[in-house]
Amino acid sequence: MTAPAGRFTAEVEAALDAAAALLADAGALLVCAGAGMGVDSGLPDFRGDAGFWRAYPPYERLGLSFVELADPVHFHDDPALAWGFYGHRLGLYRATVPHEGFAVLRRWGARLPGGLHVFTSNVDGQFQRAGIDAVAEVHGSIHHLQCAGPCDGRIWPADGVEVDVDPDTMRARGPLPRCPSCGDLARPNILMFGDGSWLSGRTDATLRSCSSWLDTVAGPSGDGPLAVVEIGAGTAVPTVRRTAESLADGRLIRINPAEPAIRPGAGVSVPLGSLCALTSIDARL
Repeated sequence: MTAPAGRFTAEVEAALDAAAALLADAGALLVCAGAGMGVDSGLPDFRGDAGFWRAYPPYERLGLSFVELADPVHFHDDPALAWGFYGHRLGLYRATVPHEGFAVLRRWGARLPGGLHVFTSNVDGQFQRAGIDAVAEVHGSIHHLQCAGPCDGRIWPADGVEVDVDPDTMRARGPLPRCPSCGDLARPNILMFGDGSWLSGRTDATLRSCSSWLDTVAGPSGDGPLAVVEIGAGTAVPTVRRTAESLADGRLIRINPAEPAIRPGAGVSVPLGSLCALTSIDARL
């Protein structure tokens, strides 16, 4: 929801006004999003071991961190453990309704002549659920699978895949997803830590599409300046922040309640959560 009038400091009000001015003058919009984008939908952002264990208490009892679990080796050494973690997340993301901020971004893109593209490190598919199709998922998507081997380069949708997870042990029970080519174990088409078997073909295609779009909107026949809205992207894995900074050309709107710092002249820092910031900017447009 939008914050009540008078709730913000004068500095934040000025930042919201400046962000709205950048968007009002824009011809195209690039959204660069990290895990903080989904927090207002109820999704965890796994900020450090403490944040991860708050979301998944069984793993604290087991002494397992996010980095340890998000490792492709478990699909070979302990498939029930690996699919317990990713199967639960698949069910969680399917059941999550994107917050109103996603709809705000979709409306902004629809009114701009150059449209909207998204560059995100998130694997949850929330932008697509919100009706935004032009999405480059740099770390892949949990809604697509590949062979754990892999035996070939095939990537396929996870539609219809259901994984039964024991909530006490966080281990998968029953049949696990299999590769349709060779019959061996399948895994999510997500770039994990130390991952030498991730198939990047689907992600590469979306990145090429985003790059072609950027060349068009930034070229001499473009429809006006590009605005870059960066949302919930931290410094621990700086891919999204660096991409946003490199493309913004001084027209960056950084929305981040925890790490809002921005280089002088790079754009506008809005130290708020995604939903509050987006709806507050939208009210000014």
